[in-house]
Amino acid sequence: MIKLARPYIPEKAIEKAAEVLRSGNLVQGKYVKEFENSICNYLKIKNAVVVSSGTAALHLSLLALGIKRGDEVIVPAFTFPATANVVELVGAKPVFVDINLSDFCIDTAKIEEKITSKTKAIIPVHEFGQSAKLDDIMNIAQKYNLKIIEDAACALGAEFEHQKVGTFGELGCFSFHPRKAITTGEGGVIVTNNDKLAEKLKILRNHGISYKDGKVDFVEAGLNYRMTDFQAVLGIEQLLEIDNIIEQRIKIANLYNEKLSSIDKIKIPHNFKNRKAVYQTYHILVNDVINRDNLIMKLKENGIETNLGAQALPCLTYYKNKYNLKERDFPNAVKAYKQGLTLPMGDHINNENINVITEKLIIDY
Repeated sequence: MIKLARPYIPEKAIEKAAEVLRSGNLVQGKYVKEFENSICNYLKIKNAVVVSSGTAALHLSLLALGIKRGDEVIVPAFTFPATANVVELVGAKPVFVDINLSDFCIDTAKIEEKITSKTKAIIPVHEFGQSAKLDDIMNIAQKYNLKIIEDAACALGAEFEHQKVGTFGELGCFSFHPRKAITTGEGGVIVTNNDKLAEKLKILRNHGISYKDGKVDFVEAGLNYRMTDFQAVLGIEQLLEIDNIIEQRIKIANLYNEKLSSIDKIKIPHNFKNRKAVYQTYHILVNDVINRDNLIMKLKENGIETNLGAQALPCLTYYKNKYNLKERDFPNAVKAYKQGLTLPMGDHINNENINVITEKLIIDY
């Protein structure tokens, strides 16, 4: 079976993790701090706060910004549900905006019509490792005095106008899930240039504890969203190879593009001159005449694992029922949800695999 994804963990990272496990110093410690410093250096940002997952990163970001019951937060209609779930968890309302089919990110031309006096923030998602149109988003946020939390879960290393995504808004959130370019098993990080926000995030991730003058106090109703040291060493070692990892993914995407660009019933990812995509996922769109779900099953029968890309949140039972959402109001999100297909991506994929995948894809559709 050609797997959809496979985590890349270098042997040195495994050896370092074993050393930490043998040491007995397992919880948040010196390697967490080292990992945070490495992330700051890579992204050229002042603060990084590593946490237990990408979802935890988003949740803490909303708490740190004071988003609360009665507030509204703009969210793309096509993303992993965690993006909206955290808004629900703080008692606010996610307000969905349709996407573009060129980048599968939020359609910035449709944001302003969804803004009300209750809107407090925008969460743009850099879907599949492709940057959202951040110039528009920054202008809208400034015009309406809104906070920006970048959901860059899939986009470590992606760029907009030669600047790393996740560093534009007040807060940027990344995931280190096994399908991401680098992984700590589970894990995530929040980055910010705001020192006060960074300090609040550190307090919130650790039960609300504040250390001052050698004394411990509980100053917030915090959570346990800490990362362990043996997870952090995995991230430290992989981050050293991030440029090579991204370069390899771009090469694989280019090979896919060469094989599939002439197929009229398949829409391949679009390349933008002012954006650098890192292809956490290679996502195509198949024509409406093709039954995407049947195609997934046929490819699996031929030893190729594929899957849908993300969810159209207005199609999901919870959000559809709670907010009485209609699919017709989010046509691009629904199309991407029902006709989108992700192909195998990662260091385990070689030229021969790509030939097999694309040949079977063309035959089976």
